[in-house]
Amino acid sequence: MNDRAIAYFSMEIAVEPGMPTYAGGLGILAGDTVRSAADMKVPMVVVTLLHRKGYLVQRLDASGWQREEPAEWMVENFLEERPERVQVNIKGRSVQVRSWKRDVKGIVGFSVPVFFLDTDLPENSEWDRTLTHFLYGGEQLYRLCQEVVLGIGGVRMLRALGYQNLTRFHLNEGHASLLTLELLQEESKKAGRACANHDDIQAVRQKCIFTTHTPVPAGHDQFPMSLVSQVLRPSRDLLDLKDLFCVDLVNHVFGKNEEFSTMKNLMESANMLNMTYLALNLSHYVNGVAKKHGEVARLMFGGYTIDAITNGIHAATWSSPPFQDLFDRHFPGWRQDNFSLRYAHGLRLPDLWDTHLAAKQRLLDFVNQQTNEGLDRDALTIGFARRATLYKRSDLLLHDVERLKSISRQAGSIQIIYGGKAHPNDHAGKEVIQRIVQMRDSLKPDIKLVYLENYDFEQAKLLTAGVDLWLNTPQPPLEASGTSGMKAALNGVPSLSILDGWWIEGWIEGETGWAIGESCDLDYAHPDRAACDARSLYDKLEHVVLPMFYHDRNGFIDVMRHCISLNGSFFNTQRMVLQYVLKAYLE
Repeated sequence: MNDRAIAYFSMEIAVEPGMPTYAGGLGILAGDTVRSAADMKVPMVVVTLLHRKGYLVQRLDASGWQREEPAEWMVENFLEERPERVQVNIKGRSVQVRSWKRDVKGIVGFSVPVFFLDTDLPENSEWDRTLTHFLYGGEQLYRLCQEVVLGIGGVRMLRALGYQNLTRFHLNEGHASLLTLELLQEESKKAGRACANHDDIQAVRQKCIFTTHTPVPAGHDQFPMSLVSQVLRPSRDLLDLKDLFCVDLVNHVFGKNEEFSTMKNLMESANMLNMTYLALNLSHYVNGVAKKHGEVARLMFGGYTIDAITNGIHAATWSSPPFQDLFDRHFPGWRQDNFSLRYAHGLRLPDLWDTHLAAKQRLLDFVNQQTNEGLDRDALTIGFARRATLYKRSDLLLHDVERLKSISRQAGSIQIIYGGKAHPNDHAGKEVIQRIVQMRDSLKPDIKLVYLENYDFEQAKLLTAGVDLWLNTPQPPLEASGTSGMKAALNGVPSLSILDGWWIEGWIEGETGWAIGESCDLDYAHPDRAACDARSLYDKLEHVVLPMFYHDRNGFIDVMRHCISLNGSFFNTQRMVLQYVLKAYLE
């Protein structure tokens, strides 16, 4: 096991559709990253939590209100239990941790092992046994304890499994930031010291890589120091870190060294431990997940060097079966060389359209079976599927229902497929779903609208490949990246999207899709900005997209070709992982 150099930590990961160990984009990205790492023989090992009861099963009642159920699954059917055990201290208790293994195999037979940490053991208390049950569940105490298991327990488990020569620890978001404290303890013990010093901090920094994924404050975990002190006692009391540094960290170590002055924010900002700052201060390479997000992150966290590596998707996973067949015929080896998809600009238009119709039929068969709405293969089908939360503005398309209906009557028939879950505690997000569902009747008979219940990995594969147009309407600059549009582009589906996240890089007007709101001169926070963006959306639909779809079909298919050749060939995790190797793993 000493052949692995990189340890990748993620709170969630979508390894296999039958394993509900992910909530959304972060977990899907992690799974795609690992699949590409296996394809490219990157010497990686992965640590995450088991999530025995998953994230949630979404049920929509008659009013459109989201109800949640646990996502039960048979762990033994997917994973291999490992015999190793490690301990973490939580509130003075010793909590036992085991792991379950799943090998992710690449296209050339190389495997990346993924270890799922589990505290559901009879020797633990009833409450401690639940710590690895729910993804993003519970209150702050539960979340902090989970992050102790992931970060501190994860490093200890890797050592117990025999991974002794790891040179890089990649934190996929800040949930695993406590691993830095475990590494500091390792460094001090290695040097024979009872406490860590400046050299140990530098050594840990050199090992750690941090990818931040969101400019939304709620996405950055913060915990009161009083709670941190209770949970991490006695060996991880961050109020004075006596067991780690043998000194008062803020006043003695960082207060006297200008290099670490920004770390005072870690302790002094409202007496909170901010996991993002902990990762920022103990990582030698930090990146955002799109060029624009890198700029936003540098503004958010002044004084830090933050690069950008734009996200991607795993091409072989997200290309639909009809498109895989098309690519196999025309670009043999595209799975090993995603860049060869640039040759899609030479595909015959009839071949591309027939392939798209096959993918669309697969989607409509599923949707009609689930909803009995009778969606029409010949109607322009718009897809929108994101986590339901206010800043993603899922209902912007429905801002002016009468105008939308008029467009559908006069410019060409429209039908809409929605999907996406709200976090159980996001009441506003649930209200957005309910509003969308309740608009179905008011849109009839001009527009058919369906909201897919319990949107997941498999539904995402069908939807991103089968719609005619992908819609994304976040409030800038809050969309860090977004990968759903990349999945659509790989399958020849153009985007109609707000210029934020990855779309700023992938957008060529009229070539890969169309922008929304580029002519709006109102500030993004202005109360009239949503109305301006909605008008822009309707104008593009009425005067550009629908006329092309219905009256210039070859022109529309040519845009589809460019989606694959320009965006599908670049916005993939093969390119992304290569950038991590060159910029972070080997640096």
